[in-house]
Amino acid sequence: MRENNASSTTALNSGAKFYVIGLSYIKADAEIRGHFSLDREGCDRLIDTAKEQGIPSLSVISTCNRTELYGFADHPYQLIKLLCEQTKGTLEEFEQVAYILKGDEAINHLFRVATGLESQILGDFEIISQLKTSFRHSKNRGMLNAYMERLANALIQASKRIKNETELSSGATSVSYAAVQYIKDNVQDVGEKNILLFGTGKIGRNTCENLVKHTHNDHIVLINRTKERAQEIAGKFNLQVRDYNQIESEIARTDVMVVATGAQTPTASAEILHLTKPLLILDLSIPRNVDINVQQNPLVTLVHLDELSKATQSTLEKRSAHIPMAEEIIEEVKTEFSAWSETRKFAPVLKALKSKLADIKTGEIDNQSRKIEGFNQEQAQIISDRLIHKITTQVANHLKNANGSTQISLEVIRQVFQLEEEH
Repeated sequence: MRENNASSTTALNSGAKFYVIGLSYIKADAEIRGHFSLDREGCDRLIDTAKEQGIPSLSVISTCNRTELYGFADHPYQLIKLLCEQTKGTLEEFEQVAYILKGDEAINHLFRVATGLESQILGDFEIISQLKTSFRHSKNRGMLNAYMERLANALIQASKRIKNETELSSGATSVSYAAVQYIKDNVQDVGEKNILLFGTGKIGRNTCENLVKHTHNDHIVLINRTKERAQEIAGKFNLQVRDYNQIESEIARTDVMVVATGAQTPTASAEILHLTKPLLILDLSIPRNVDINVQQNPLVTLVHLDELSKATQSTLEKRSAHIPMAEEIIEEVKTEFSAWSETRKFAPVLKALKSKLADIKTGEIDNQSRKIEGFNQEQAQIISDRLIHKITTQVANHLKNANGSTQISLEVIRQVFQLEEEH
């Protein structure tokens, strides 16, 4: 992600602080997470509303495991209010299960989320692509300042390094793989069973690939509201596709149904079940896409993704051994980001100082050229520019190493040179 050159010092100098507010699988069950879930259009509406309200920079992520807002605000309640207004969640529910993080604590949390350390299935790196999409959408809507864009780049860097330098993501463990593993462990002769995949979004596509790879089943049928999307995926694996209006008859003949429709309301309920044999239903969606009333049918076994996260425990134990190395990488990247962030605090002063010195240079060269016959303006320009560069570099190094006295030094420089900074 290329850094935006537009100034974002307004957000940093106006008193606004960087916050993370949200909720996750750790304290919020599937039902509550569903109340705060946002589809892509919902995320965009929230971002647009934030922009109208004067929030300078904001990004939103809503997955099956978490809904979180990252951005600048004068008070975290601004972000909480936005989330509650744009979802079915209430303030009371939020207060029971959510978290509010500020500054360094917020940054640390975001690094852990981006690198899979906070994933429901440890080391599941699907989250980084979701974060990249979220930041890109914010940038496209003019709601990603240079600070958050630089942060996004740091998160991507940390994720790549952990993938390449550790085995935190070793072994095949993800929500889609866990679903297939559950089917293999609980369904006899799975290769001979009729399997229906309802929904072909990202999780659906991954589940489809894992079903084909690990069950060796050629009785897999795909149904999607948009048939063309299902046909595209089916063509890769030589699978069958049925029209959406055939779903009831197809469910009646299936043994295992995987639902990953990604809708905001249930897409499967007791009313469409006309069963004469047992049916295992796996719901991989947040909010739930399978109405719990299906359990009224004695032939139905319903499993939600929260239960699947307990699968493949041996793989997760191996991954856990690589957490310390992953955390070391995070600290290295965070340190680089923090150094850049500290430099930004006094960047406006350095810019104003350089501008002031350039004005002095211009005036003095003009004055000397009138007083001295044969005055070499070109050489004077070169020497003056080098002096300005050396002076500003010296000042920058002093400010970097000033630690607790940085603010005092900034004030002295402002007063001595009578600087007027652009914000």
